[in-house]
This record gives sequence, structure tokens and C-alpha cells, in this order.
Amino acid sequence: MTGIDRRTFIRRSLQGGAFALGGLPLVDLFALPALAADAPPVALRKGTDIPALVRETVAALGGMGTFVKAGETVVVKPNIGWDRAPEYAANTHPDVVKTVIELCLEAGAKKVRVFDRTCNDPRRCYHSSGLEKMFAAFGDKRAVLEHMDRRAYGDVAIRGGIVFDKWPFYRPALEADRFINLPIAKDHGISRLTLGMKNVMGVIGGNRGVLHQRIDEALADINLVVQSDLTIVDATRILVANGPQGGRLKDVEVRNTLIASPDIVAADAMAATLFGLEPQEISSIAAGARRGLGVMDLQKVRKV
Repeated sequence: MTGIDRRTFIRRSLQGGAFALGGLPLVDLFALPALAADAPPVALRKGTDIPALVRETVAALGGMGTFVKAGETVVVKPNIGWDRAPEYAANTHPDVVKTVIELCLEAGAKKVRVFDRTCNDPRRCYHSSGLEKMFAAFGDKRAVLEHMDRRAYGDVAIRGGIVFDKWPFYRPALEADRFINLPIAKDHGISRLTLGMKNVMGVIGGNRGVLHQRIDEALADINLVVQSDLTIVDATRILVANGPQGGRLKDVEVRNTLIASPDIVAADAMAATLFGLEPQEISSIAAGARRGLGVMDLQKVRKV
């Protein structure tokens, strides 16, 4: 495929009628070129001023204009899954989300949509996470915090999928011009860590519990459909035990760190090291590298 990027191809397929709610898109995802690039850039920055830290980290990758163009609709996908206040490190910090939205609008985005399929009650999650309060004071109607519409899911065929050959995805996440992934780095009782690849579970429907039976390949299947144009891992504070929900401040460590890359596997690989782990120890990272989603070997990335 030449002259058109993968996300544009999928979006045009959806808009052209190949996708209908309850139907399957005529998109052969495995016929598309591999997402991994040679020596992908990875930025790691530290700082206590979160807005300044976000700006510095994104600037190291060339600025948000590298990823978002004028007139585009952007989905910013934080983790808002849990009824927890920001200090418990279960959800992406609201200051990270706010600054990323500001950068998207400064780059010329027409609209920024923020949503997540939560694990706890969505109204409580949106409130407790601090995002509801942040949006109430944000003052720019181009950015919206949305509750996901259960009618807006539809099956997508994944030819060659290892765990499943189709799954329901949230159509607005696929139709957006850009998808920016904002996970928080934290412990997880099943997948060991939850980072960028797992954060994409927030835009799928169906019974997500069954995915945990083969979580590594299931996450690779999902991320073949939902391409993250930019992944920014929030490690301003990380949950080191009793994840993903947490609930005890003694399980939280303040790291004042952000990691960003257009390569989701490389971003997750770098984030794994914050927990004293090698990337290959996390099965989802290994599966992502094996399936062509990105680069796991940190000796082969460009640290910018």
C-alpha cells in the first residue's frame, strides 16, 4: 500500500460502508504493512511540573504537530477505568490528559474526544479520576469528555488473529484521524503490567474477561486493529502492587516520569524497566514485537 497510511485506510473503509454496526469491515488487517519501524524514537523525561514535563517529552519527538495535523479529529485515550482519586495511581493523571489535549488543539485539531470503557461505574470513574472536574474548567468546546455509547460498537474482522478472528470495537476510536494512547504504568494481577497495549482494551466491547485467558496474543490482536499514533506512558506515579485497581497509597511510588514513542511496543518496553523488569519478561510486549507491532529491544531504539 502506497500513498496512504494505515489509519487512513481503515477510516476510509469504515466511511465507505465496509463497516456497519453488527457487520464486519472488509479490511484485511494482516495485508497491511508492519507497524514496526527501524530504530523508533523513544523519549523519557523526568520532572515534577506535569504540564511542563508533558510538553518537554512530546517536544523531544518533534512536537505534537508531528502526529496531529490541522483539521483532524483526535481520540485521546487515557485510563479512566477505576473509581479512584489520582493519587492512587489507578488512572491516568488529569494534568497529563489536559496538557496532551492542549497540545493537540495547538497543533490544529478540529476536535479532541476523550473516553474509556471503565471497569467500575463510569460516572464515578470520570468523577473520581479528576477528569470530570478538569473538563468542567477546561473552557474549550473542541475537547469533550464522553460516555461511550453502547450502540456504537461493531464487529471487526481480524484475519489471521490468533485468539479471535473478530471482535467488537468502538467505532469512534477507529474513525478518528489520530489515536493518542495515554496509559498509566501499573501492576496487573494477570498480565503482570498494564501499559499502552493493554490500555487499548478500553475501546473494545464484548466480554473482555475472556481475553485474559491468552492476554498476550489477545492484546496483539486488538492492537493490530487500533493503531496508536502516539503512546505516552504516565509514570508520574506508578502502582507497584495490587493492580490494576489499587486502593492503598503504600502501593504507589512517585516517579515523576513520562515515556513517549510512536512505537507502542518500544514505549511499553521502556516502561517495563521502571518496575525492574526486562521487556521480554512481559508476555504482551514480547507478543507485540513478535507480531510486528513494534520494537522490544531497547538497544535498537533511538533515545531522544
